[in-house]
Amino acid sequence: MPNVVVSPEVSIAYESFGDPGDPPVLLVMGFGAQMLAWHEDFCQALADRGRYVIRYDNRDCGLSTKFDDHPVDMGKFIATVSAGDIPAALAMVPYRLRDMADDGLGLLAALGIEHAHVVGTSMGGMIAQTMALSSPERVLTLTSMMSSTGESEYGTSSAEAQAVLFAPKPADRAGYVAAVEKELAWASRRYGDAATLRELATLSYDRSYYPAGIGRQLGAMILSGSRADALRELRVPTLVIHGLDDTLIDPSGGRRTAELVPDAELLLIPDMGHDRPRELWPQLIDAVVSHTDRAGRP
Repeated sequence: MPNVVVSPEVSIAYESFGDPGDPPVLLVMGFGAQMLAWHEDFCQALADRGRYVIRYDNRDCGLSTKFDDHPVDMGKFIATVSAGDIPAALAMVPYRLRDMADDGLGLLAALGIEHAHVVGTSMGGMIAQTMALSSPERVLTLTSMMSSTGESEYGTSSAEAQAVLFAPKPADRAGYVAAVEKELAWASRRYGDAATLRELATLSYDRSYYPAGIGRQLGAMILSGSRADALRELRVPTLVIHGLDDTLIDPSGGRRTAELVPDAELLLIPDMGHDRPRELWPQLIDAVVSHTDRAGRP
């Protein structure tokens, strides 16, 4: 998997699928997850539908640039935000979602791609929204999947899901892989599968175990604030996808996103949690292909 330099301080690891002559689709991953979470079979299936698919590691994750010079203690950061000391919290975190959005746009530029369809999931949906808001001329269509608007009253987490998200994971390989089963707390109740979670955790651990980046990514999410006013003015064709089983980002996050973006399409999927189970890939891929066909020619 190659890396490309997207700014003086950041290089991004990426992988592509399909014909570069087909319409490009940039897949943006979520909090703490490597590009591997966009399963290669999913990427290939989308490429087989006539799309040039690009997945990549966000900064501070996988094989992309790590910001080791800016350590963030996640517990201390959360406590600081909870205490309302926002200036102190801002000083802890070296970047925001806008910087992460610029990484994705910089990757496209480095690949010689002027316009692309952008699909983001969870935090990746927030990054994708930010790409569309900052550079609408470069985003053919936006698909925001199981994400929200940055408004604290929407897309909330259940107590159980939040506890799992913030719980420290074991540092040893076996413990790390076993602990990932707790993420069934936010998975599809019908299709959630511990074996699938363990497989991804094993691949991710072996490729790049890097818990230090999680605090900085969390800070970027929390401190970037609400996008509500900007989303009201967005004119990029937008599809919002959300699973009705999602307990990590409640479906209100998707509903609110679609409510704010003019003419956005909202697709609520039964039996989908904060995951993309293989059984639902045909529906997800059909939705993305239809959206990019209908609204996305340069």
